[in-house]
Amino acid sequence: MKYIVILTDGAADTPVEELGGRTPLEAANKPSIDALAAKGEVGIVTTVPEGFPPGSDVANLAVFGYDPQKYYTGRSPLEAESIGVPLKLTDTTFRANVVTLSDDENYEDKTMVDYSSDEITTGEAHKLIDAVNAELACDDYEFFGGTSYRHLLVWHNKENNFSLTPPHDISGRVIGEYLPKDETILNLMKKSYDILKDHPINRDRISRGLHPANSVWIWGNGTKPNLDTYASKFGLSGTVISAVDLIKGIGRCAGLNVVEIEGATGTVHTNFDGKAKAAIKALENGDDFVYVHLEAADEAGHRHETDNKVKSIELIDQKIVAPIIGYLKTCGEDFNVLLMPDHPTPLNIMTHTSDPVPYILYKSNAEISSGVESYTEENARKTGVVTKHGYNLINKLLNRI
Repeated sequence: MKYIVILTDGAADTPVEELGGRTPLEAANKPSIDALAAKGEVGIVTTVPEGFPPGSDVANLAVFGYDPQKYYTGRSPLEAESIGVPLKLTDTTFRANVVTLSDDENYEDKTMVDYSSDEITTGEAHKLIDAVNAELACDDYEFFGGTSYRHLLVWHNKENNFSLTPPHDISGRVIGEYLPKDETILNLMKKSYDILKDHPINRDRISRGLHPANSVWIWGNGTKPNLDTYASKFGLSGTVISAVDLIKGIGRCAGLNVVEIEGATGTVHTNFDGKAKAAIKALENGDDFVYVHLEAADEAGHRHETDNKVKSIELIDQKIVAPIIGYLKTCGEDFNVLLMPDHPTPLNIMTHTSDPVPYILYKSNAEISSGVESYTEENARKTGVVTKHGYNLINKLLNRI
């Protein structure tokens, strides 16, 4: 038996005026996904427990089968695991985005122009983070390069008692009221602006019409994670495929193989074909379980790119779902597929919510009808099938309940 999760990050939405009152899932042409919905269980599931931030960290932990109330220790420590940064129990970690701020004179008066600095390349961003680390690192804290705009700060022997704001929650807003209360964190951010604003990388980006990555924004604090492995928890081996350090970090903590895909960017321009081929190869090589994470719809939601959100769903259908299901139907084994987002990222608010999300659970040897022919938020609600705790869905996928 093969078990596959196809995680369409942030794909759920609310009706969008530009789409004639439809959601991106309703507007997208997605025949392969709809075919699974027509013969599988369709319902809604809560992935973010009450009182938790509606982030991909909390929600993906739940989809992987870990109760966030038991296992969640923050976002950045999972990313640290992905990029190989050793952590001590006394460390506090932080996400350190390289962002684009406006050029207002006072730091407090600047506006969050772009939380991703025009989806800066990893190579460019590493040079910027290296420059910041060279100037600001000390015995207490240091910066580490991650992927694209997503990087890491580790503060040694520091209690995790910070309340910090994700930069993608304040796109287009003046940052003053969202700045950290901790003076050290705030000063690191302000000093990073002085280091980066005239950096040669940024001068070159501006000359090419791109946003400069002119400040570090610190958020997403946490402490060293401690997840049970999939081998001990479920008796499974498996592979995780993602462009995002957070998801790769969960995979590594779970003892799963993490595949690096050339050209995997986490955007609508990612290497969808490479991800599908890697998933099929993992299954061919004997893995029981594969988790394919697609970030593109989430990024489009954060940037209010309506066309790209629809396009990302269509590309997932064409380049991920169709080839993987095509392979599974010919591999000679029964298979179960769970397809779902982790959380909504509505275009109208450009950030996450904790609302329940629609899911499809398809079992090749137990096809059923949920009374719907397509996969949409409204159809999922109409079925009346509700899963209260997201971490229980993995047990449904694995035929344990």
